[in-house]
Amino acid sequence: MDHIFGPAREADIDLLHGRLKLRHLVVVVAVADQGSVLRAADRLRLAQPAVTRCLRELEQILGVQLFVRGPRGVTPTPSGEAFLEHARAALAELRRAGERVSGLARGAMGTVRVGTLLAGSSVLLPQAIAGLKRTHPGVTVAVHEATFDTHAPRLLAGELDLIVGRLNPITRLGGLRQIKLCNEPMRLVVRRGHPALAQDAPALAGLLAYPWILPLQQTALRREVEQVFADEGLEPPTDLVECTSILTVRALLRQTDMIAVLPEPIVAADRDLAPLAVPLDRIRRPVGVTLPQGRALAPPATLLLDLLRERAAALAGS
Repeated sequence: MDHIFGPAREADIDLLHGRLKLRHLVVVVAVADQGSVLRAADRLRLAQPAVTRCLRELEQILGVQLFVRGPRGVTPTPSGEAFLEHARAALAELRRAGERVSGLARGAMGTVRVGTLLAGSSVLLPQAIAGLKRTHPGVTVAVHEATFDTHAPRLLAGELDLIVGRLNPITRLGGLRQIKLCNEPMRLVVRRGHPALAQDAPALAGLLAYPWILPLQQTALRREVEQVFADEGLEPPTDLVECTSILTVRALLRQTDMIAVLPEPIVAADRDLAPLAVPLDRIRRPVGVTLPQGRALAPPATLLLDLLRERAAALAGS
């Protein structure tokens, strides 16, 4: 923790065990989330002076300034950002502890927070969630869609319980483990009636005449799609939309002559879409679950993980 307090504060760290209170963590996170002491007080249903006093106590304990006050509210200092990372993780751990205890006592009541990626989110995850809700209606499932690079820090911080989607390299992050569930082939997809469907084996070069929908730049799938073009000696599409939202991609495909790269199960489940006869065998990464290393899952998340495994096995055998 030296990166927060500095070597000169090492002798004072023991004081935290007696002086740092849970209310300090709750207040500092609320102030950061609301961007204002007044709004934080309203959110916590406390008087503004009480929030201000609690914040000052915390800054005195740590010996650093946590926020910069401005005319439009407050902004965390670098020290504040560092402490907030740990405060959020500590509160997340306490939340999970409460959910785990209550889940064991009441039959897995609580919330499971899932980060979802493009692959695995269209068929596998909805089926698993539906199965969970049938057997445990008291469990709430919160699904957050984003890229893996966005989800991974939130998973490490305890804001997510697991990530479902294509398995990405995790060596540079550390603290994560992955479970393979199945393979999801990728296909080039267009609307039914698209002019390119009239060709038995359309050439990739000819498809550049149409607009494309590609994943965001920072995704592994985007890099793999661009490598497919490079292997053919082609530049990637320049007339494109960058998007990883299934709903948006489907709507654009149905209404335009755009071409997208989507998991095969999405195409099979949508009568308005059709695959192009262009092989993408090189893009075939396994779909699975990414979990925090060494952190036990709360009962609702364990139930969902079991159902994901069950549904993946069923889909593989169908």
